[in-house]
Amino acid sequence: MNRRHFLRSAAIAGAGLTIGASTAARSAFAVPRRNIKLGFDNFSIRAFGWKAPQLLDYAQSVGVDTILLSDLDVYESHDPVYLREIRTHAQQLGIEIHAGTGSICPTSSAFDSKYGSAEEHLALAIRIAQAVGSPVVRCYLGTSDDRKSEGGIEARIRDTVQVLKTARSLALDSGIKIAVENHAGDMQGWELARLIEAAGPEYVGATLDSGNATWTLEDPMVNLEALAPFAVTTGIRDSMVWETPEGVRVQWTAMGEGLMDLNTYMDRLGTLAPGVPVQLEIISGFSRPFNYLEEGFWAGYEHVRASEFVRFLAMARRGRPMEPFKAPEGVDPKIAEQEYQKAQLEQSIRYCKEVLGLGMKA
Repeated sequence: MNRRHFLRSAAIAGAGLTIGASTAARSAFAVPRRNIKLGFDNFSIRAFGWKAPQLLDYAQSVGVDTILLSDLDVYESHDPVYLREIRTHAQQLGIEIHAGTGSICPTSSAFDSKYGSAEEHLALAIRIAQAVGSPVVRCYLGTSDDRKSEGGIEARIRDTVQVLKTARSLALDSGIKIAVENHAGDMQGWELARLIEAAGPEYVGATLDSGNATWTLEDPMVNLEALAPFAVTTGIRDSMVWETPEGVRVQWTAMGEGLMDLNTYMDRLGTLAPGVPVQLEIISGFSRPFNYLEEGFWAGYEHVRASEFVRFLAMARRGRPMEPFKAPEGVDPKIAEQEYQKAQLEQSIRYCKEVLGLGMKA
């Protein structure tokens, strides 16, 4: 067995043990089925660099219902004929596409002018979503850096709302809901909810991201309660949080390996946002520090609510340190990263099906 095959076997075996243990614990009764579609964000397996046709074939092979194609580069062309072919291919495979793109805030450090102005970028994303048959177009404001930009997150929210308003008619005429994500530590759930209300919930909704909540010092359950009424799609992963002398560290994990009460979370999601799929966005293998005990940290976080921060700290007190992913010695780092991402995603898909009762397919 060469090192590549060993790595793959070890990852899959580890995933199988995790699922096997969880399944055995429930062997006395059937796992309740939830009427929630299951899918994944292509960012989960970004190391492969696959385009839309390959991603759709892979989605069909792992038995999911949906896929979030979360960037515009995933398409080999933006020509309407090509995009309709992608739509047809997805329909033949029984996969529902949710389309997406990146930052639409022109004053965010995350904004890329590759597709023109923010208004042009959003309009293009809506047209692509319509062509591939997506009911939504996921996008976002920026990152945690925007909380410390001039004017803070409040100014960036205002700028994003203005861009969204320019797309109101196009979105309504296209039947596309613009799904703004709480992304990479930019906004807490209540801040995104306020953005949606300011822009107009008749055409703007939320991409509810449980992992990104922890990057804003927010318990994912608090985030869920704030955003579920607006949710039209999701980006879901588990998280581990633990205390350090400087504050806390956060590491995203495969489903079932973190601190989230996933059964309760899915129950609430199904109740508050019926019909919204669970799109797995598994980004494991590294941790990020949030040194809130150090001087200067709170610039940009002045409006964090104390009662909600206490709930986040309660998570940290239950957590434990996790080791980062490291490619085994002698294994090509790119191959190791690909196999790790794939194993983490497939482990999470099995957990969602076999333990949480998600998905509409066997």
